[in-house]
Amino acid sequence: MHIWIDADACPVVIKDILFRAAERTGVPLTLVANQQINIPKSRHIKFIQVAQGFDVADNEIVRRLKAGDLVITSDIPLAADVIEKGGVALSPRGELYTRDNIKARLSMRDFMESLRSSGVDTGGPSALNQSDRKSFANHLDSFLSKYA
Repeated sequence: MHIWIDADACPVVIKDILFRAAERTGVPLTLVANQQINIPKSRHIKFIQVAQGFDVADNEIVRRLKAGDLVITSDIPLAADVIEKGGVALSPRGELYTRDNIKARLSMRDFMESLRSSGVDTGGPSALNQSDRKSFANHLDSFLSKYA
């Protein structure tokens, strides 16, 4: 089992939770991004820098992913690809993407994208709060206790 992080947009506080979990459990953790990311020195934590470009990091994660791996991402299309390939996708806010909810998430994403492209200001996501961090940590611990 391996944990992959779509690291370009992953909040620092979530990365810190993941770093501690990797050290505590010994589960390998790899961050993938198109820009340099500082990581702690650890035999369990690695970083892959990919070229700039649309979905380059996402494609690298999907290419390396094995069934049962966990991917941390807020990118709905990447989460759908992860689920299709037999992985588990968890958002930095603690939302577990599943076969049951991913189609609805994709539809909502596409709807919001069409609103934005027609000039409607849809706002952005709210700031990550303590409840989000707790939900993320709880889902991560639950996953690690089952699969690690």
